[in-house]
Amino acid sequence: MKAVKIAELKDSLSEHLRAVERGAEVIVSDRNRPIARIIRFEEKDGELTIDEPEVPFKTVRSKRFARGPRGRVSSLQLLAVERADR
Repeated sequence: MKAVKIAELKDSLSEHLRAVERGAEVIVSDRNRPIARIIRFEEKDGELTIDEPEVPFKTVRSKRFARGPRGRVSSLQLLAVERADR
């Protein structure tokens, strides 16, 4: 398993993808925080599998999601909240 930063992955993407093709795993990190894992794609007899949904679509069809914070929030406040748990 090899760990690379985003910039390194972008600079030598082909090299890393060839390593993955040979069976290696690549962990991609952003500021020393793992964000993705690249692994070799395995086909399974060319069959497509469809997972059944956990709930029927009609139960979530009319659900509305929050549009974001109400009122005035500065981008600096949002950034501070995002970085608070680092």
